[in-house]
Amino acid sequence: MPRQIRFNAFDMNCVGHIQQGLWAHPRDRSSDYASLSYWTDYARRLEAGLFDGIFLADVVGIYDVLGGSYDAAVRGAVQVPVNDPLMLVPAMAAVTKHLAFGVTANLTYEQPFLFARRMSTLDHLTGGRIGWNIVTGYLDSAARAIGLDGQMAHDDRYDLADEYMDVVYKLWEGSWEDGAVLRDRANHLYADPAKVHRVVHQGKQYRMDSVHLCEPSPQRTPVLYQAGSSPRGRAFAATHAECVFVNGQKKEGVTEIVSDIRARAVAGGRQADDIKVFLGATIVTGRTDQEARDKFEDYRRYVSSEAALVHAAASMGIDFSKFDLDEPVETGKSQAITSNIKAMDRATGPQWTKRKLLEQMVLGSRQPPMIGAADAIADKLVEWVDETGVDGFNLSRTVVPECFDDIIEHIVPRLQERGLYKTGYDEGPLRQKLFGAPRLPDRHIAARSRNLGLHV
Repeated sequence: MPRQIRFNAFDMNCVGHIQQGLWAHPRDRSSDYASLSYWTDYARRLEAGLFDGIFLADVVGIYDVLGGSYDAAVRGAVQVPVNDPLMLVPAMAAVTKHLAFGVTANLTYEQPFLFARRMSTLDHLTGGRIGWNIVTGYLDSAARAIGLDGQMAHDDRYDLADEYMDVVYKLWEGSWEDGAVLRDRANHLYADPAKVHRVVHQGKQYRMDSVHLCEPSPQRTPVLYQAGSSPRGRAFAATHAECVFVNGQKKEGVTEIVSDIRARAVAGGRQADDIKVFLGATIVTGRTDQEARDKFEDYRRYVSSEAALVHAAASMGIDFSKFDLDEPVETGKSQAITSNIKAMDRATGPQWTKRKLLEQMVLGSRQPPMIGAADAIADKLVEWVDETGVDGFNLSRTVVPECFDDIIEHIVPRLQERGLYKTGYDEGPLRQKLFGAPRLPDRHIAARSRNLGLHV
């Protein structure tokens, strides 16, 4: 049986996410992002279209690298204003049954004890439909916002993340045994204290002595997403991640990343199919190729090159205002998303210019759109899966909601006809749908944190 392709909608609780400037299109509704009805309608549409989930990005700083100012980010709504993605989940979960929610949270600025409780709460409220996109951040503005001079060095952030994961695994996996909750009304015994254990941690970055405040949720640990493609990020993904998000790469680059992460995972005692990979993609489609092309040209009229440079400057840690259009860009030593710089080097060569960067951002981002009628798009998606080993796609919004309506109307049926897309949802929590079991397997590093009662 052919492997089925998975779709997540890729969005953010803000006006301008990836395709910069398209919020200004007259049919786009993303400026309604602060309305709860916008998100509940969104969730209903995605579930009716059998999307696996909605993947919500986030940042906790402002994009102020271009020109050393946040003015252009504010003018163009480049991921600002931005609201908390976690707050959306209960409302969207209340109007759906199967749609999953991948939420981004920056562990660098989250106290692990309280964060673990928030995620357990969401796992309870959604019936096990929550995933966590683990990020360590890339904005100095976020570090300054909480009183630091700047970010930790890139690889040091991953060292901190490894310890952070150790702490939250102990809370989620080890504090409460599965048989702890009794709900014995007759004897006034809700839970057995002998099966609830203290988490004691004394590490370089974190110290804790406490019991997890939540009883075990359907998945215990949320499904773990991660998006790092640097060598240190790949090592982290191979150890912790269940779903990996890759972006901004040619096929050979994606193939190399996918193969490397899975090989590292196997070397560490996991199985290759313990990791599913989602590729970032943008689709513009219609009933015919010409209709799709006309729609693309219409969208293109609203692209903001300035806003696109704002986003690229922050993600790469390079102030492009310092370079003329045809002057080679000096990348230097960046503490931002180093894999983005390497991807640009691979795409255009190491001596690339601002003009070459702008030429790539045809819809306001470096993600080249797939444009065409349903059969042509389906062919391209299948090629990516077959040639690179990815399992599905995080689909960026262009003009919402019509971009996802188009995919649901045109692309999903074509994939279903080929036996490559589900015709209904499986039952169970998110991890059950993805991997066949609701809890992390014993070969995952989190399993070491189980049975704390034997050690404390």
